[in-house]
Amino acid sequence: MRSPSEPVSLAQDVLPALAAHSPNDPEDRTDLRLPLPKPCAPGDTLIFQVAFTSTLPTIVERTGYLGSFHMVGQWFPKPARLRQDGTWSHFPFLRLSEFDADFGSYDVTLEVPPGFLVGATGRQVEDREEGGWRRVRYLQEEVHDFAWTAWDHFQERQASIEGVQVRLLYPEGHEPSVTRQLDGLRVALRCMTRRLGSYPYPTLTVVQPPSGAEEAGGMEYPTLITTGGPWYGPPMLRTSEAVTIHEFGHQYFYGMVASDEHRHPFLDEGLNTLVEGLCLREGYGHGSLLAVPGLSVDFLAGARWIGLGAGHDHAIAHSAASFPTADHYSRLVYFRAAILLATVRNTFGEALFDEALSNYVRTQRFLHPEPPDLLATFARVEPAMAAALEEGLLRRGWIDMTVVALQPTWTVIARRGTIRLPTEVCLHFADGSQRIEHWNGEADWIRFDIEGPPELLSVKVDPERKILLDEDWSNNARSLQPAALGFGTLERAAFWGGLLGHLLAP
Repeated sequence: MRSPSEPVSLAQDVLPALAAHSPNDPEDRTDLRLPLPKPCAPGDTLIFQVAFTSTLPTIVERTGYLGSFHMVGQWFPKPARLRQDGTWSHFPFLRLSEFDADFGSYDVTLEVPPGFLVGATGRQVEDREEGGWRRVRYLQEEVHDFAWTAWDHFQERQASIEGVQVRLLYPEGHEPSVTRQLDGLRVALRCMTRRLGSYPYPTLTVVQPPSGAEEAGGMEYPTLITTGGPWYGPPMLRTSEAVTIHEFGHQYFYGMVASDEHRHPFLDEGLNTLVEGLCLREGYGHGSLLAVPGLSVDFLAGARWIGLGAGHDHAIAHSAASFPTADHYSRLVYFRAAILLATVRNTFGEALFDEALSNYVRTQRFLHPEPPDLLATFARVEPAMAAALEEGLLRRGWIDMTVVALQPTWTVIARRGTIRLPTEVCLHFADGSQRIEHWNGEADWIRFDIEGPPELLSVKVDPERKILLDEDWSNNARSLQPAALGFGTLERAAFWGGLLGHLLAP
């Protein structure tokens, strides 16, 4: 009687049965179905021996070659992942999403010409020359993809950060940007370890592609990321640090949590963009996007203008293929999701939100969670917080706080839109005093009546600008002396931050 751990011996060539299987695209050959000659029962082991040739394109969709530079991603046949509901996760090779795959152990030996430096997923365990070739071997457990790079002009720098051995590969002359990337990694590892748990792998490889191969930059694979940007980037604009922090953050949401980015891209890109903004602020203060004399712009303030630019006519939680344009995808999945999450964090309390997000990442590692898993984690901490996220993510939720009316003895504040958030209302009186009122935001409007002198002079709803998702900040205040409000500086700073962020958006 056969043990369940013993392989089933088929010894058959099943390749002739291979057939195109791309949903709604019979011409596509990147999604293929291979029927087995007999069922593989529970407990059986199935071993495939596959010989394949991968012909690299010139750099396109984050992979390919330029001269002797090679960035090799999405290069080997990947089995589709069987979801918990019994369906298969499979789809063509698309620009706007990553593949959804099971975790596994990789043992990969690469042969390259002598003189080429190699970077790859995992830890290098062998490096030798044989028969005129250089053979390097990499091992890594508990990852769902493997990528590598090789170039005979790479420069190399190594560092140890928070116990992780970091290896940076970059073109000659890019030393200033590499220094900034290392600084960004120090910020990211400290910040994310505390917020999301420890990075569980011993190595991280950071690749900066050469000039002309920029399309290979700004990408994530398990234990390997690619960055980008010119060597001469101005230090007051933290693009190099931001890209590095963002790509490292994918080691958590794309790498360890590993949600299906094709069906639910916001679970990776949206959550990661929020954490990127929080870590940038933690490392560089409120000038985390731009810091020049007289003007500091926060990353999330810039994200506000990009995210709001997409409107609310398309839900954030759509599949990657369903967005009408790449611009819609970027604005909604990255930035509107991030400012929604930041808004919920600001209004319900940073401690509550951070507890829920930390619980989600720590408990869902290696489990491929879906939106209900995220919402359930938040609901266990605060149901109203989960309700606001559900409205903003799964439906076309929006919000616009406004001062409807102001008189010396009363004022009316309204919440337009469908997302209910707690907020503050600051009442300013004629004698110079002020009072903060707290409103749960559940009703469509609220009236505050003032008894006896001093009389109301002005009112501000959300005075600390916690509701980044608020569609129109200009109607958040009203005064019986309008010239006294003075919101212009903040509005201009946020606008220019948003413009810069949009020009640099992925």
